[in-house]
Amino acid sequence: MNNSLVIAVSGLHGAGRSTQARMIASAFNLRYVSAGSLFREYCKQEHLNLAEASEKLKNDPKLDNYIDSRTKEEALKGSVVLEGDLVAWMAGELAEVKIFLTASDKVRFKRLAKREGKSIEEVARETLQREANDRLRYSQFYGIEFQNLNIYDIVLNTDRLPTDSVFRVLKTLIDEYAKLKTKQSSE
Repeated sequence: MNNSLVIAVSGLHGAGRSTQARMIASAFNLRYVSAGSLFREYCKQEHLNLAEASEKLKNDPKLDNYIDSRTKEEALKGSVVLEGDLVAWMAGELAEVKIFLTASDKVRFKRLAKREGKSIEEVARETLQREANDRLRYSQFYGIEFQNLNIYDIVLNTDRLPTDSVFRVLKTLIDEYAKLKTKQSSE
């Protein structure tokens, strides 16, 4: 297996992107780097709690710039699965495989409520507000329309598939890209 692979996994909250990104990293012996972990790394360095950092995000691109530059650094190192909202955009051509996972609001909110131990109504309200804020920020700071899925190699709805089935679909796709990359590099 070609270990210089760079794979970008994005998608809607609650669609399974973190789970799938970790599974891919493990299966292909790649590093796993999430935008969320880079966010927490920044907060620790700047002595900010998560609420302060989230508020700061609304008007100050410094945190976004940090996450973006660290994402690009990790992509340049290779052998990595990047996971987060904008990782496919930030990794650009360095990412051989760009994956977007989606699910219906009903399924996403149910999954998130179970994971976070909150009511579906509370999770729905929080998630929709967060996603609206994020999309506005992505549009204003980057000119990126998050709903534009043209940059992705695969867009997969995870509503009706169990986790292991989603993984098998993604693994097949990545295997094919890896074979193609190996073939091209040997020519």
